[in-house]
Amino acid sequence: MASVPSLASTLQQQLADALTAALPDAGTADPLLRRSDRADFQANGILALAKKLKGNPRELAAQVTAALPAGELIKDIEVSGPGFLNITLADSAIVETLAARAADAEGRLGVPLKAEAGTTVIDYAQPNVAKEMHVGHLRSAVIGDAMVKIMEFTGENVVRRHHIGDWGTQFGMLIQYLIEHPGALKHEGGASDGEAAMSTLNRVYKESRALFDSDEEFKARSRDRVVALQAGDPETLELWQGFVDESKIYFHSVFDKLDMEIVDADIVGESGYNAMLEETCRILEETGVAVRSEGALCVFFDDVKGPDGNKVPLIVKKTNGGYGYAATDLSAIRNRVQDLKADTLLYVVDARQSLHFKMVFETARRAGWLGDGVKAVQLAFGTVLGKDGKPFKTREGETVRLEDLLDEAVDRATAVVREKAGKVGLSEEEIVENGRYVGVGAVKYADLSTSAVRDYKFDLDQMVSLHGDTSVYLQYAYARIRSILRKAGDAVPAAHPELELAPAERALGLHLDQFGEVLAEVASGYEPHKLAAYLYQLASHLTTFYDQCQVLSPDNAPEVVENRLFLVELTARTLHQGMALLGIRTPERL
Repeated sequence: MASVPSLASTLQQQLADALTAALPDAGTADPLLRRSDRADFQANGILALAKKLKGNPRELAAQVTAALPAGELIKDIEVSGPGFLNITLADSAIVETLAARAADAEGRLGVPLKAEAGTTVIDYAQPNVAKEMHVGHLRSAVIGDAMVKIMEFTGENVVRRHHIGDWGTQFGMLIQYLIEHPGALKHEGGASDGEAAMSTLNRVYKESRALFDSDEEFKARSRDRVVALQAGDPETLELWQGFVDESKIYFHSVFDKLDMEIVDADIVGESGYNAMLEETCRILEETGVAVRSEGALCVFFDDVKGPDGNKVPLIVKKTNGGYGYAATDLSAIRNRVQDLKADTLLYVVDARQSLHFKMVFETARRAGWLGDGVKAVQLAFGTVLGKDGKPFKTREGETVRLEDLLDEAVDRATAVVREKAGKVGLSEEEIVENGRYVGVGAVKYADLSTSAVRDYKFDLDQMVSLHGDTSVYLQYAYARIRSILRKAGDAVPAAHPELELAPAERALGLHLDQFGEVLAEVASGYEPHKLAAYLYQLASHLTTFYDQCQVLSPDNAPEVVENRLFLVELTARTLHQGMALLGIRTPERL
C-alpha cells in the first residue's frame, strides 16, 4: 500500500532540514510545528534555539526561511514576533495530497500501517454467566470494540479476549438445583433465542437461590457440588457447561443488538485458567513474590495501605484453599504473554478496579511475567450516570438492563427517522433499519465521545438529536453528501489542483489530511474520544463549507463543481471509515 504523508509531516521534515542547514551548531532541533489561527501552521522552535545559541531569534528565523527548499508546498511564510514562523500552504499542495489519499487503491485513504506491528491482547466485554447484562457492561464492550477496530486498522496484531465470569461458588448452587430438577434449563415452547435463554437462566437462578436460602441440607449439597466442580467431576462439568452455553446464546443476542461481533473462540472465561492456578501460586511463593499471612498467600505493597495504616495485600490464595480473582488474572497474564506472545495487555475495565489491577500488574512484574518489552495497561472507564448525575438506575432503583436501554434508544431513534422519512422517501424497511443504526450509534457515540475515564450522563433526548455533538449529526452529514452525489448528474468528483480554494475549502481540506495522524494518536494513547472529536469537527467544517460554497450551483464552472464534489466525496469516505472504526453505521439515506 502506498501511504500518503500528511502535509504537516512533510512540512515538519522540511523545517527540520532547514534548521539543520541554517544552524549546524544547533544539532537536531524540533521546529515545534502546530496549527494556527494566523496561518495554516506556526513553527515556534526557533525561540528556544535562539536562547541556546545566544542569537537574535528574528535573524535566525530569516536564516531558516532562506534555507527552506523552493517547492510547491509553501505559498507564504512570515516571520512574526520573536522568531515565530507563520506558514501558509499552497492550495495546489492541499488538493494534490488529498487526491493521493482518494486514489489509495486499498481504500485506506492513504493512512499508513505502523512500522513495527506488535501483538496486543484486548480484554473487554466481560459479562457473567447466568446473569443479565446491565448498563455497567456497556462501556467495556463499546470502548473495547472500538479499540480493537482502530488498532487493527493501524496494523497492530490484536487478540480479543472476553474474560467472562463463569466460575465460582454460585455454580455449585445452580448445578445442584439442575441435578435435582432435570430439564430446568429447557425453554418453554422450544425457543432458542437470547431473550428465552435469559428468562430461563433468571428463573433457575431465583428458584435455586430461594432453595439455597431456605434449605440447609440443599445448601450443604451445593457446597459439596462446588468442590466437585473444582475437582473436575465429569457430570458436574457437563451441567456447568449447560449454563455456559445457555448464557452464550443470551450474550450473542445482546451483542447483536449492540451491532458487535463476538466469536466463541475469543471467549476465555475464568474457567479457562483453572488448570494454571496452582502453578501460579507455587511460582509466586517459591520466588518470594508472595508470602503466607494468616494462612493466606498474599503479596504486599509499601504504597497500598488501608484506613488503619496497615498494608493491604493482594490475596492470591485464600485461607480455605480457594483462589481469589488475583490468581486467575495472574494466570491470564502468564498465558497471554508466554503462549499468545503478547507485548501489550490492554484491559478495558471499570476505574473502580484500578487498585486491583495496579497490584496485579506489579505482582506480574515482580514475578518476571511482565518483563522488558511487555506492558500491561488498564483502559479505565467511568460510570454511566442518569440525568440526575447519579448512577443510572430504573425508577424502582434497579440496575438498567442493557437490552432495555438499547431497545429504548432504537425506539426513540426510529421515531426521529420516521418523522424525517417523508422528505427522502424512505420505505418502512429503511425506517426500521436506519432506526436501529441511529439508535445504537447514538448510544455508542455518547460513550465514545467522552474521555473514557470520565463519567457521563445518559440522556437519550440529547443522543438522538440532529444538532450538536451526536452520532446523528455525523450520520446526517454523511447521508447529505450521498444525496448531493446522487444529484450530481453527469458531474463527477475530480481534483483540480490549479484552482484557488475558498477559506472553507481550505479548512475542510486541511482537516481531512489529519485523519491518519489522529488515528495514530488514538491507537497509541487508547483514546477513542479523540477520533470522535475529529469526526465531529470534520462534520462542522462540512457545515461551514455548505454555507459558504455551493457545490452544484449552475453559476459554478464545471471544474469548480468537480473539485467541490471531490472534497465532499472524500469527506464522506473519511466519515464512513472513522465511524466504522467506532463501530457505528452510516446510512446512505437519512
